Amino acid sequence: MQVSELATLLGVTTDTIRFYTRIGLLAPTKAPSNGYKFYRDKEVSRMRFIMSARNLGFSVDEIKVIFSKTDHGESACTMVKQLISQKLAETEILFNETLKLRNKLTQAVSEWENLPALAPTGNMVCHLIEGFDSNHETPCQVSDKESL
Repeated sequence: MQVSELATLLGVTTDTIRFYTRIGLLAPTKAPSNGYKFYRDKEVSRMRFIMSARNLGFSVDEIKVIFSKTDHGESACTMVKQLISQKLAETEILFNETLKLRNKLTQAVSEWENLPALAPTGNMVCHLIEGFDSNHETPCQVSDKESL
């Protein structure tokens, strides 16, 4: 099938199919007469795998490694289990940090509801935030890279 047919079948854009083809995750055959790319059942299966893996948070590079193993006849399942466990642990940490931030935001909304919007004084920018920060634990640390 052609790129547009594969895209329609899987509910993605032709650009998505072309991207995964360009980076080597899909390997369609080319018609010698016109150079059109044709996607076989193998590419359909690989594209479905890519979509599932991406939905689970796997990066393109991780998918490349998985395909490399399976293309050489090796099972990637042990590696996939390790990666998914690592992703779960990272997600749990992020989730807990997000819950802490949510609690701080909820607390700020509650505490600030009836406070006046005072004009800045001296070096103060917004008394609500500055007062909250000095009276409460900072919800999370943002690295210099993230704050840019």
